[in-house]
Amino acid sequence: MGVETTGPALEVLRRVFGYDTFRGSQQEIIEHVVGGGDALVLMPTGGGKSLCYQIPALVRDGTGVVVSPLIALMQDQVDALTALGVRAGFINSTLDLDSRRAVEASFVGGQLDLLYLAPEALASPGTMRLLERGRIALFAIDEAHCVSQWGHDFRPDYLNLSVLHERWPDVPRIALTATATTSTHKEIGTRLGLTGARHFVSSFDRPNIQYRIVPKQDPRRQLLELLRTEHRGDAGIVYCLSRSSVEKVAEFLKDNGVPALPYHAGLDARVRADNQSRFLREDGLVMVATIAFGMGIDKPDVRFVAHLDLPKSVEGYYQETGRAGRDGLPSNAWLAYGLQDVVQQRKMIEGSEGDAAHRRGLGRHLDAMLALCETVECRRVQLLAYFGQQSGPCGNCDTCLSPPESWDGTVPAQKLLSTVFRLQKERNQKFGAGQCIDILLGKKTDKVVQWHHDELTVFGVGADLREAEWRAVVRQLLAQGLLAVEGDYGTLVLTDDSAEVLGRRRQVMLRREPERPVSAAKVAKQRSAAAATELPAQAAPLFERLRAWRSATAKELSVPAYVIFHDATLRQIATEAPTTLAQLSTISGVGENKLAKFGQQVLDALGDPEPA
Repeated sequence: MGVETTGPALEVLRRVFGYDTFRGSQQEIIEHVVGGGDALVLMPTGGGKSLCYQIPALVRDGTGVVVSPLIALMQDQVDALTALGVRAGFINSTLDLDSRRAVEASFVGGQLDLLYLAPEALASPGTMRLLERGRIALFAIDEAHCVSQWGHDFRPDYLNLSVLHERWPDVPRIALTATATTSTHKEIGTRLGLTGARHFVSSFDRPNIQYRIVPKQDPRRQLLELLRTEHRGDAGIVYCLSRSSVEKVAEFLKDNGVPALPYHAGLDARVRADNQSRFLREDGLVMVATIAFGMGIDKPDVRFVAHLDLPKSVEGYYQETGRAGRDGLPSNAWLAYGLQDVVQQRKMIEGSEGDAAHRRGLGRHLDAMLALCETVECRRVQLLAYFGQQSGPCGNCDTCLSPPESWDGTVPAQKLLSTVFRLQKERNQKFGAGQCIDILLGKKTDKVVQWHHDELTVFGVGADLREAEWRAVVRQLLAQGLLAVEGDYGTLVLTDDSAEVLGRRRQVMLRREPERPVSAAKVAKQRSAAAATELPAQAAPLFERLRAWRSATAKELSVPAYVIFHDATLRQIATEAPTTLAQLSTISGVGENKLAKFGQQVLDALGDPEPA
């Protein structure tokens, strides 16, 4: 719900950005910074964080200096502001000497509203001398979670940003992030010297995103089914853990008719930049990537984010899934999760660099992620609770739409733990999950016979469960810390807590996957119904005509399509079908500069008859 206000901030919002009202806490944050106050802002992706420093930079005297870790995206951010008539520039390693000097001259001459810098640039004495020659309206520190030692995007150069307050004590600073637990929130304030700043914490909820976690069977085929049934022609991101997986999945999708691009740190820098540029500028591309891709991605129409491997933390999962649906339209966060994910992540923690305290921290992050995967409650309730926010069942996640059961798995747990115990204590042997399950199922495989495991007292005692059910038991015991893995081969070993179960002193409750998981057809029907609500039938052809015009214009100007207009703006134009510039100016997202630049073209596109 928008907030009415008056004054120069609202005038800039309307004239430059084309919006009539602020959202949520934007007004309060902007007025605080305009007044010279420091701020630490936690706001979900798509919540409108950038306006919280862009508008104060336009209202206050001087240039707003934005510290951003996203060198590859600075050009797009500057393009988007330039299209609004804002005087913006950036300085980073991609500029040649003449271009850099031109930006520096504009800054010193007071001809820039916003200047984007990488944190590494501030380590340069030359950059600091440059900033001292200009007038600075504010410092904005974007993606501020990069300062956290526990953050998954940790950037050492962020630790030096406290120097800004020391050199410019009277210039207000605003630090912004979409992801922070209470402890990370506190750490950001301490490390950036923002201890006296006012904190603004918005709701972490993204109600338009549907969270779904499915049992991993054949993940690439499962992904393809998702894209074919629910996201044909949609833009999306697929996250994989390894570079090799990225290459293979991208190739698999292309072979099956889905336009897909790979992105990982092992690719040539030019290839990475080209792929990222294509993803931002073209409609309907799927980016298959490691977590090296995505921070700060401004593309508003990403309709899905899929994970084929388990994220290492809830923060990482939230940050990555938050790249879907920035425009507020229905979107999916889909994760395929299985036993091997748990084994792999536990092994990675055990072999990670750092001391025992660091590994314990990684373990806590993983435990929270596993709890989210294994919950029988609403996913959103669990996710928001991690960030300290209470909520009720959302009705828009898989556990709400198709509730799983919880069941007493104490006896199966005892059988499995007993198998591991007998192998380890009676035979001085350690094996992985597959061998333990074969023993429980009474399978006389070559390996079982070779090691005489058919002679164990536990052989065949687990025939009441199917292999897939036993794999779920193993996965959940690992998730609960009742089993552990060790070594390169992922062998199962008991933990200190295993004795509680074996000694019948602890009950083990497990999650049973629903007989009928959320069907693709059901979700597709919901999504098409939502789309139909937002776009009346008579407006659909106009919307497609406007999209075609936007695509051609973006290509001509070499900017992403959303820099011209967001989908939400085109939808409103198609629905209201304005016939004059005055009517078009009332559409949300049509500011003065865009009206002057694109207004007549939009009216012409609306007036074009359907081709014969």
